[in-house]
Amino acid sequence: MTDHYAVVGNPIAHSLSPRIHRAFAAQTGEDIRYEKQLVEKDGFAEFARNFFTASGRGLNVTVPFKLDACEFADELTERARAAGAVNTLAKQDDGSVLGDNTDGAGLVADILHNLHWPIRGKKVLLVGAGGAARGAMLPLLGEEPALVHIANRTMQKAEQLVAEFAGHGSLNGRGAQNSRGSQNGCGALSAGGLEFFPGGFDLVINASSASLGGELPPLPPEIIGPGCKAYDMVYGAEPTPFMRWARDCGAEVADGLGMLVGQAAESFALWRGVMPQVAPVLAQLRTELQKK
Repeated sequence: MTDHYAVVGNPIAHSLSPRIHRAFAAQTGEDIRYEKQLVEKDGFAEFARNFFTASGRGLNVTVPFKLDACEFADELTERARAAGAVNTLAKQDDGSVLGDNTDGAGLVADILHNLHWPIRGKKVLLVGAGGAARGAMLPLLGEEPALVHIANRTMQKAEQLVAEFAGHGSLNGRGAQNSRGSQNGCGALSAGGLEFFPGGFDLVINASSASLGGELPPLPPEIIGPGCKAYDMVYGAEPTPFMRWARDCGAEVADGLGMLVGQAAESFALWRGVMPQVAPVLAQLRTELQKK
């Protein structure tokens, strides 16, 4: 029997998830049906309950339901607990529903395996302290950067994030010891506003919502260190304002399309027990975006 999956959001018409997961299914030979579902903003719990009762196997969850999904899940992975939000729900053999957050893992996989940018031993600046930044923290710390500095308009939010993750430097995205077996973890965690930064960085990640509105966070060019890489979690047919600014400052830049495909691959692997190949799906989506 074909297993049923869906992505849930409001709005949802723009979602690429059905195309991505259908491509993964064709690639791996998995028999699934995957759809997009618009849900009223106060109707997530009822929809999810009915979906899983009717033999649904898994949901991807997008705005504005990631907190609702966190509350709905019977059990959470370590990275979902750390993020305080869930973007993937999976029905387990005992009938309970597991909540996971695959966003940060998708980000790190894109940086390491698609872009081939190193993280270990590097100085990383994370711009923003909201849900996107929170979801990225454990996977980033698991790669043992020398520093993760969180910069946010409201410095208190950045400081709170540092306080919450100060003990997680030696953990990978799922909360286990990292792949190198080290207990040293991240060299340092720090926080600040958008007016002070501790020198140039090797990797700058824009996790703020500025690019969604076509805006640029007020960042000084001095944050772009020699050989710096700059990553925007937002993607589109054209470079974002952050990407254009970083490129003008001398950085190599990338958008978040690979993160989108990477987080979907993590969800697919959780559901089906097989990790699909990201590169061919990412290449196809990139080609289609550039044609628009």
